[in-house]
Amino acid sequence: MSELYLPDSMLLSVEKPGRYIGGELNSVVKHEGTYDVHMAICFADVYDIGMSHLGFKLLYHLLNDQDRVWCERVFAPWPDLEDKMREGGYRLFTMESQREARDLDMLAFSLQYEMSYTNVVNMLDLAGIPVLSSERGDNDPIVFCGGPSANNTEPMADFFDFFNLGEGEEMLPEIVEVYRGCKLAGKNRIETLKAIARVSGVYVPSFYDCVFDESGAFVSLTPKPEYAEIAPKRIRKRLVSDFENSYLPEQMIVPNIEVVHDRIMLEIFRGCTRGCRFCQAGFIYRPVRERSPEKLTAAAQKLLDSTGYEEISLLSLSTSDYTRLGELTDDLLEITVPKRVSLALPSLRLDSFSFELMEKVSAVRKSGLTFAPEAGTQRLRDIINKGVNEDDLLRSCRTAFEGGWSTVKLYFMLGLPFETDEDLIGIADLAHKVLALYDEIHAGRKARRPSITVSVSTFVPKPFTPFQWAPQIPVPEIIRRQNVIKEHLSRRVSFSWHDPETSVLEGAISRGDRRIGKVIYDVWKAGARYDAWQEFLDYGRWMEAFAKNGLHAEDFNRRERSTEEALPWDHVDVGVTKAFLKRELERARQGIVTPNCSEKCAGCGVASYGRGICVGQIQD
Repeated sequence: MSELYLPDSMLLSVEKPGRYIGGELNSVVKHEGTYDVHMAICFADVYDIGMSHLGFKLLYHLLNDQDRVWCERVFAPWPDLEDKMREGGYRLFTMESQREARDLDMLAFSLQYEMSYTNVVNMLDLAGIPVLSSERGDNDPIVFCGGPSANNTEPMADFFDFFNLGEGEEMLPEIVEVYRGCKLAGKNRIETLKAIARVSGVYVPSFYDCVFDESGAFVSLTPKPEYAEIAPKRIRKRLVSDFENSYLPEQMIVPNIEVVHDRIMLEIFRGCTRGCRFCQAGFIYRPVRERSPEKLTAAAQKLLDSTGYEEISLLSLSTSDYTRLGELTDDLLEITVPKRVSLALPSLRLDSFSFELMEKVSAVRKSGLTFAPEAGTQRLRDIINKGVNEDDLLRSCRTAFEGGWSTVKLYFMLGLPFETDEDLIGIADLAHKVLALYDEIHAGRKARRPSITVSVSTFVPKPFTPFQWAPQIPVPEIIRRQNVIKEHLSRRVSFSWHDPETSVLEGAISRGDRRIGKVIYDVWKAGARYDAWQEFLDYGRWMEAFAKNGLHAEDFNRRERSTEEALPWDHVDVGVTKAFLKRELERARQGIVTPNCSEKCAGCGVASYGRGICVGQIQD
């Protein structure tokens, strides 16, 4: 283990020093002379969050399995430590070698949510790296990013040298190998970026002109003439060529301290067939591709042997849509039950929850169940294309209650397009029906007190969804609608909700253009960090940063956009066509449900990739 970068006295004076010392089981340390590229994968949040993310850990091991590459990890220090680091003149450092991050060749950020953007800027500054890409020189690391939030590149375009768009398992090794060739050839920064720009799926913001009209509205983003040969007009997201045989690590790094999701996570399939019209992940991760039970069971066995974890969680957007789920769970239970390892099946659909699945979930230990009706009435569920009904919910809850469950969480969205107060009251009505069902099943006998929770998050219009043109409701209206639900809920039902100010800011950033970068910069300069954490968010500070730049948050999140106007993310091609999204918006207005992709191809456009469920389907 490397000598610690920070003194013991500093580490012992802060919360959870285990976040910063490295040396975890299965972490990777390489020796000088065994690598040409020294890089780090960076997570713009605290260690506890970053080490809970499967994609972060998977890419860490993937990069370290490449020849002549050493990839370390970098996390945002918690504010208590950051303050001490700045006071003492310490820089942002890596976990494995405890080296200053600015001394590395490349820093790759994983962008998971918009409210982490100020942390990205803060981490670069703490590292002693110019936060604006335009100010970096040949001695600074190449700073780039990927992840779901990177699909709207423009709010962070000023801070990154390039974006990798799409899936990283094949793309990242290509990028790193190109960089390695440039480094060994002694090429400068701009020559290196030109070479990387030729990799499919790469977007280099500085190679493009961003045009606004006299009113400040976004008009276009096009390659600069001098880069026209290497900078594509549209950047097409990358997909792995063979998901079944794509990279799966045989070991996984085990955190030093308890983290949010401290378990083995198996990604059983990627994408979603359902087409919920508010869900960005359901569109950007298309097409659906599955791994075989044989491949997954073998991976689970190796990970159990190398980590000692006591829980396996099956990861996907809709676990019960996996076509061979029964076979997979049977195979996994054969290796987990004897070792008292529990099996978790999150993201279960209401219309496919069964007694058999419930038994498998509780084979070792029983936990609470979460169901997501999303909306309180069938009218609104049809508008959002949820594809479930009230009977599905009550049948699933009956199965759970009769099987001994007493804890159920119901997840809904608030502020959806075309929502009325009747839909909000419907949320309370559904919760009461679930509570009445529990009382009916346990009438006349002693039973555990039920724990029924209604959890509500606020709709945020996201790029690459049919609702990308829809307006978001303002903070006072969010609070009013939360109160409508609260007033109609029984005291026997718990109620939780998402912070409205966070939702509104997320909406403004998620649909923002390059002007948002100046807001992010100014709000960071004013002291913003950890904005995803409610205790640190200062909404007024954000409003001041918008005003300082002559902007209004409402112009980005409140305005209903025309389906014909240019969008700041039009240069990114995720496979789903704008024509399809327009059709889906119109079907939403009419309350028409679009069939599940596994039932009938709707012509969304991703069939052009020739992958997964779309093989042989028609193209848009």
